[in-house]
Amino acid sequence: MKKMRAGIIGIGFIGQAHIEALRRLGNVEVVALADEDGAKEKAERLFVPKGYEDYKEMLHKENLDAVHICTPNFLHYEMAKEAMERGIHVVLEKPFTVSLEEARALAKMAKDKNLVTCVNHTLRMFPQVKEMKALVEKGDVGDIFAVHGCYLQDWLFYDTDWSWRLEPSVSGKTRAFSDIGSHWIDMVENIIGERAVELIAEFDIVHKTRKKPLKEVETFSGVSLKPEDYEEKKIETEDWCSILFRFEKGAVGSVNVSQVTAGRKNQQIIEISGSKCSLKWDSEDSNELFIGRRDAFNQKVTKEPSLVEKEAKEVIGYPGGHVEGFPDTFKMQFKKFYKQIEEGIPKGGDFATFSDGEREMYLNEKVYESAQKRAWVKL
Repeated sequence: MKKMRAGIIGIGFIGQAHIEALRRLGNVEVVALADEDGAKEKAERLFVPKGYEDYKEMLHKENLDAVHICTPNFLHYEMAKEAMERGIHVVLEKPFTVSLEEARALAKMAKDKNLVTCVNHTLRMFPQVKEMKALVEKGDVGDIFAVHGCYLQDWLFYDTDWSWRLEPSVSGKTRAFSDIGSHWIDMVENIIGERAVELIAEFDIVHKTRKKPLKEVETFSGVSLKPEDYEEKKIETEDWCSILFRFEKGAVGSVNVSQVTAGRKNQQIIEISGSKCSLKWDSEDSNELFIGRRDAFNQKVTKEPSLVEKEAKEVIGYPGGHVEGFPDTFKMQFKKFYKQIEEGIPKGGDFATFSDGEREMYLNEKVYESAQKRAWVKL
């Protein structure tokens, strides 16, 4: 097994999660990080050998196999392009880019240069999500009638909650959908093996204005500031969206996406109604899969390596009865990503690639178009 060299750009909450997951693989060394704010101090604190304020300098000097880009998405295009021009494989956080044009350019470049790419839709790597996909592919679920669910959070519940994601110039013209709703539809299309062909979306901005801190506050930090530490800002992107989908073979889909639902820190639900059974997965109970039947007992299938399908077994790292969660999905996705680098075959399919990122941005455009028109749009 070849030892790989990785660099990280952007050291916030998610960048640190990437570092931790990579260290668990064994065959990947995080040799450097880049961050325009205190790079050397962050490198020292995280025990990374080198810290660069200029990411281009890191790409030039460090002979990297891969780079993980964990910055706000308005920076993604230039950073990924710079890396791929140097022949470096790329893991890119989501949302993928801020425009469909950027997404198409990156997807084409990755294909032309035959590079392994990954968009960080790690939720695909939960064992019970893989189990759902395998059961659908085997035909155990039958013909799919409907898919419904939600993705709910509360980290923007108060009008004093603030993040760079609230600024369209930085994050793009959709927010709740592009940030977390994109996870839901990416997983659904991957699980059922069908693409959405039509949709209608409704947006709502719960807080028409918010109080932007006049000092730096990290996402999810929970820091409280005084009234004089804020300025009023008009909000242009959605706190909530509800979307109906129609899929290729006729199934209907529906999802509610919210960043203002009190008490829900990070809940995603996917429920599939088929002609043989139904499946339900809830991220707040991620190690169990519900299988519903009309003429037999219902089942709650636990994460047990000896019983699940092989596709699920591939992303299980611990014995049954030992819970796996958010950090483990990163590890398993990166394991597959670096295996493809070692094999020299950017085949994708299992984890989300730049082609999937292009699909994500296309859906973002159509969801936004539908919400503005308040009408069905075809895909």
